[in-house]
Amino acid sequence: MLRNLREDITAIFGRDPSIRGFSGLLEIIFTYPGFHALFLHRIAHWLYAKVRLSFIPRVIMSISRFFTGIEIHPGATIGRRCVIDHGMGMVVGETTIIGDDVTMFQGVTLGGAGTEKGKRHPTIGNNVTLGANASILGKITVGDHVRVGANSVVIESVPDYSTVIGVPGVVVRFEAEKALEPLNHQQLPDPVVARVHNLFRELLCLIGADDLKKCRLRDQIVSGAPYDPESCSKECVVCDMTRAFFAEKGREVTQGESDVGESK
Repeated sequence: MLRNLREDITAIFGRDPSIRGFSGLLEIIFTYPGFHALFLHRIAHWLYAKVRLSFIPRVIMSISRFFTGIEIHPGATIGRRCVIDHGMGMVVGETTIIGDDVTMFQGVTLGGAGTEKGKRHPTIGNNVTLGANASILGKITVGDHVRVGANSVVIESVPDYSTVIGVPGVVVRFEAEKALEPLNHQQLPDPVVARVHNLFRELLCLIGADDLKKCRLRDQIVSGAPYDPESCSKECVVCDMTRAFFAEKGREVTQGESDVGESK
């Protein structure tokens, strides 16, 4: 247990840039709620799993929740070098299993599905980052080196080296055998932009580049100026509105002489 506590402190130094030097050590010991919650949980879990007590560990859990705002059931298994950053509003269920080197932010929920006895909470792999207010629900497995974006709701198992965002959560990036930077969880792709881009390319293929070259409406559509319906088809209007959508996202859509279009 003492080894785990030392490793937890070292992990906080490595993943929280606001903690520095000897004063940082004092901050962790006396003012860091995530560390306090882990410390009390490791005591409660030892009593719950090794000594087979139930009431006292639940009392420890209640004390921890009162002072830190973090609720971790004594039955939950948490690996080494775990970091809970901020942590307010976080809930971890009884049969949850969390691997090593996991980082969790405020509002994370590792919840169960159903009322049956036994395993009903998620299993989290190693080197996983769970963004603020992310929810992982049910008896599912989140693989190693996974990033779950803020406010995502994950209800299906996730493979290793994946990035998941959305409600319900979908895998938007898969980088096999490539470890992801755990603290850059804000650098997530936008699946809506990607899907609209694919639709735009399909639309260009269906309409044909020649038809688009006959009608240039980008300036009129973006500025809101009227256009001549006699010289312009509905398909061209749709395409230029799509370009306007990308412009709002900070992207430029161009069209070459021979290709059907590309986005950069």
